[in-house]
Amino acid sequence: MTKPLYGTLLQGEAALMDRQFEAFQNQPVDQEWIPDIREADRFQTTIAHPISVTGPGTFFGRAQRTLHFEPTTTEGWWFDRTDLPDAMPIKVAATNVWTTQRNIVLCSGSPHNYMRMVEHIVALRLALNVDNLMIRMDSGDPPLFDRGSMDLVEAIDKAGVKQTHQPVHYVTVREPVSIMAPNGSFLVFKPCSEPVPTLTLDVAVNFKTAIGQQRLKIRLTPETGRYGSLARTNCSFAQMLFTRTLGKLFADVRNLGYTNRNILIAGKRGYYNTPTMFHNGKALEPVWHRTILDLVAALALIDSGRFVGEVCSYKAGHNLDVVMVRKLFEHGMLCPYPRT
Repeated sequence: MTKPLYGTLLQGEAALMDRQFEAFQNQPVDQEWIPDIREADRFQTTIAHPISVTGPGTFFGRAQRTLHFEPTTTEGWWFDRTDLPDAMPIKVAATNVWTTQRNIVLCSGSPHNYMRMVEHIVALRLALNVDNLMIRMDSGDPPLFDRGSMDLVEAIDKAGVKQTHQPVHYVTVREPVSIMAPNGSFLVFKPCSEPVPTLTLDVAVNFKTAIGQQRLKIRLTPETGRYGSLARTNCSFAQMLFTRTLGKLFADVRNLGYTNRNILIAGKRGYYNTPTMFHNGKALEPVWHRTILDLVAALALIDSGRFVGEVCSYKAGHNLDVVMVRKLFEHGMLCPYPRT
C-alpha cells in the first residue's frame, strides 16, 4: 500500500488528516521565495565580538531588559541567568522545554532557572546560521521589540559572524512523517532531497479575523531569515482587550508589555494598527511571523545539528511544533545528512 504524501502519521486520526492535508494543498500560495543555494557551510559559526541589546521587558513592560550575546566554542545556544549564580546555563534543546502554553519556556535544573518567550531569540540560530552562542541575562524575562526580532538581527550583524574549526552537522528525517492535533492543525516533515543541505518551509495560517488565510513557501537563508525577523506577534482585538482589562487579575498577564507598536492587532474585518510585509497588495506579516519566529524557533530546538529538509505547517502553533520535535527524537526519526 502506497503511503500518503504526508508520510507516517505519528499522532492523529488518518481520515481527518486526509481532509486537512487536501485543504492545505488547495489553499493558494501568497508568496514564494526560493533562493538558490549552491554551496553548503562546512564549519560552525559563532559571533566575532560580544554585543548587548536592551529593550522593554516582555512580561514586565516597565522594566528594561538586556541580552548579552557572547561568542563561544561550546556547541549550541545557551541562556545563562547571571542573577542565579549557582544555576547552570540552559541549553536550547527540546529536552529543556518547560511549557508551550502561551510561548516557549526553557528550564533546566531548578524551576527558578527558566527563560520565557525564547522563540523570537532562538529562531535566529537557524535563520542566520549562527551555530554557537552564549546569551547572558539577569532575569527570565526577555525584551520585546517593536520590530519583531530585527533589533537582535542587527546586533548580530554588528558583532559579526566568524567560523570555528568545528564541522557543521546537518540532520534530516529518515522518511516523511507527520503529526496532527484534534483541531485539524498539522505538521509534515520530509527528508532533504537536494544535493546541498537546504530547509524549505511551506506554511499556511487560517484565522477568523482580518488575517484570514495566508500561505508562504520559502527556502530558509540568512536573506529570508532577516526579512521574516521583522514580523511582529499578532493577536486578536479581543485578546488585547483581555490583557488590558480582566487580564490584570492574572500574574502572567497583568504586566505584559504588549503595545500597539510591538504586536499586530487584528479585528474581524480589519487591523487596529498598521500591518507590514505586503506582497501583491496583501499584508503577510502574520504568516511570516509564524514561519520564521515560531516554526523555525521550534526547529532550533533540534540540538544535534542544523535541521534540513521540507516542513509543511497548517494552522499549527508552539505546542504542536514542540510535540513534533519531541516525537522525532522518541521515534528515532532524525539522521545525519547526507545519510552515511
